[in-house]
Amino acid sequence: MNDLGYFTAKEFQLKSISRIIGGHSILGIAPEGAGKTTSYVLGVLMRLKYTQDEAPKVLILAPNEERITEIVDRFLAISKNRNLHIMGLKTSGSMEEEIEDLVRGVDIVVATPNRARAVYLKLGLNLNRIQTFIIDDAEEIVKQGMQTPVRELAQSCGKVQYLAFSTVEHEKLHLMIDGFMPFATLVEVDELGQDIAETHELMLYQVPNFTTKINLLNLMMADDEVFDKVVVFVNSRLTAQKLSQSLRAKKGEVAVLHPLFYDDAGMDDIQDFKQIPECRILIVANEGTDDLDLSEIPFIFHFEIPENRDLFLQRMVKTGDEEVIAITFATDIELPELKKIEQSLGKKIPVMPLPDDLKIYQPSNNPKEKIEVDESQGGAFHKKKESNSKTYNYGAGTKAKMTKKNKKR
Repeated sequence: MNDLGYFTAKEFQLKSISRIIGGHSILGIAPEGAGKTTSYVLGVLMRLKYTQDEAPKVLILAPNEERITEIVDRFLAISKNRNLHIMGLKTSGSMEEEIEDLVRGVDIVVATPNRARAVYLKLGLNLNRIQTFIIDDAEEIVKQGMQTPVRELAQSCGKVQYLAFSTVEHEKLHLMIDGFMPFATLVEVDELGQDIAETHELMLYQVPNFTTKINLLNLMMADDEVFDKVVVFVNSRLTAQKLSQSLRAKKGEVAVLHPLFYDDAGMDDIQDFKQIPECRILIVANEGTDDLDLSEIPFIFHFEIPENRDLFLQRMVKTGDEEVIAITFATDIELPELKKIEQSLGKKIPVMPLPDDLKIYQPSNNPKEKIEVDESQGGAFHKKKESNSKTYNYGAGTKAKMTKKNKKR
């Protein structure tokens, strides 16, 4: 370890390695660079009892071939003084050679969930002697939709030590792992950057899916007294076009910057949006809008997390005296990218409670069942009761700021 430059343990390693060596099942939540991989590599090497068994003792699931290579290289670098047999399975191609190598004897197997399951079903991967079952980059495995093979492989291993590592903890992660590791010890480290950026006032709404995002935006935009000038960012021009059609607003209130289709309500310059009083919601695609002038815009919405992290940071960092409220919508799948943004900002974005009258969209298990449609327009909306008008659970302080801002105008 000293030769590799590991002189002091990181916080996550201090909290997790002793538990891994002790045989505990753990769910490790920490950002990139916190030492998650090194923690389980050391723990596995210290627990592993070397025998001449042909069956592997450790199965590690990773989201892609690049990550598989990184894990194998880390094991080989740290275990140079041991006779370790480790094998990374390819994500595609013929399995015959891999199965032959597995039959000869391997201590540790690293593979994607899909590949491991495919080799297992061909009777090439023996899970009877597995001692430790590891899920690396679990949030990425969830994002790629590989939960089912993970659960099937875990349940085929019997009673073993389970280790799952992720940058975020959310409902979809627990849906994948709770069936086989319900009593895992949570080890969580939240490392933020040392430099704290001066930003606009930030808010985060965590929602389950895209349709609920639309419902939430409609609910908030109904308050035209507060939200009189709003820029809403999405990732693509196609999403911008679809979102503009899903918003329940008066004619002329919604426009798209650089619309995808000729007949869409839109404009080619944000200055036009600022000068047209009746147009209060401008939807902007992140692609090709790096140098957008957002001055005089009191509300900025990130309907989707930008693929380019720097774009988000540029819009959030305060550059003048203008009072701006920046609101972000994020699903579970988007939270890993949001964590990276928080690391760059050096602080957490406050999570706001969802409005009581928000319609949470629940996908039907029956594909033939029609989605509930609001009688006014669009899919999966609900009609707002008059008594629920303008009650958004912003919090008293935030609502007061919005009201005060409006009065100043």
